Amino acid sequence: MGYQGSCHCGAVTFTVDADPPTEAMTCNCSHCSRKGFVLTFVPADQFTLKSGADQLTDYLFYKHTITHQFCKTCGTEAFALGKSPQGDMRAINLRCVPSIDLDGLTIQEIDGARF
Repeated sequence: MGYQGSCHCGAVTFTVDADPPTEAMTCNCSHCSRKGFVLTFVPADQFTLKSGADQLTDYLFYKHTITHQFCKTCGTEAFALGKSPQGDMRAINLRCVPSIDLDGLTIQEIDGARF
């Protein structure tokens, strides 16, 4: 079925070739809590950046294992690049996916502040 999302100004758009998630995670680390992320993770091959590659800028912190990419026009981080034991992944900020009912998701809270 798939779903699509974007940054606030619409310069960065993407699609995910997977069913919309029913579960997501939040994290209390210094980065996620400040930005209010609600995240789901998908294999990189299910993610397609449709527009705005030239509008993205990177931010790395902590162990530099996740490349946080945000739109340099509006500042929105719609997704991030990372690795998992299963391979390259994309962390999708579900707040940037208008079709997702955030209140309908089962949320797993991660204690990232203790990492």
